[in-house]
Amino acid sequence: MTTPIICFGQQPSGFFPKRFLVSKILTAHRLKDEIGGEIVFFYHDSDHDPRETRTVLRHRTTDEPAQLNFTFENKTQRKFSPLYLKRISDGWKEKTILQLPNYVGHPLIDLFKKTTASNVADFCLEMYGYMGLLEGMTVVRSSSPEFRNKARDITDFFVDVPYDNEIVRARFADNALKLHEGGNAYVDVPLVDFKKEQLSPTRDSRLLWMQSVINCTHYVAGAGERAYLKTEEAPEIEFVTRDDIDRSEEAYIDLS
Repeated sequence: MTTPIICFGQQPSGFFPKRFLVSKILTAHRLKDEIGGEIVFFYHDSDHDPRETRTVLRHRTTDEPAQLNFTFENKTQRKFSPLYLKRISDGWKEKTILQLPNYVGHPLIDLFKKTTASNVADFCLEMYGYMGLLEGMTVVRSSSPEFRNKARDITDFFVDVPYDNEIVRARFADNALKLHEGGNAYVDVPLVDFKKEQLSPTRDSRLLWMQSVINCTHYVAGAGERAYLKTEEAPEIEFVTRDDIDRSEEAYIDLS
């Protein structure tokens, strides 16, 4: 029998993780308890959208929601650099520590203070580890050159290339590199030679790219993922919808 490999994927999802990510984690552990095997967290830190790391917290007195997010060293990084290369601006952590007592208790604040990573993806992952959410699983990062070199070839992809003194994630299409400004606006990036280790998939090519390395038997997906995943492309995978969780877009702040 094949040992089950239970996988779920997610971008860095707020410095306190969104509740839907924690639901995927809990669902994966429940499934492991039922069928055995191992759990793999496919950490898609190659994405570049800064909205992914918005952290929604509720005020402890008024219960009003507030959105907190990282601040970055410059505009180019914020808009176009992959999350594993978005550097956190000086003073952000100290400023955030002053805000946090309005939203969370001291045990979580103490973990936040311990977290020292200087880029967004590392900071989130370090924080999730301190919260105990990564226990009993293997984390595989889409930014890893080793992973990218092992993965299958794809024709629909982004490329991490130099631009404006930063590394940006540019879409490759029609033999050109472009950055999406929003709407129908794009910025052209000079075309340069690139290697496989600089490539990351689009949403539509990500499943088979990931699967070519991880070879999972089960994949825990959110409702949004189930809407676009082409499950017929990977008939060897059993797709499992994550368990329901209330306020799924808000931050998970329970340390119990």
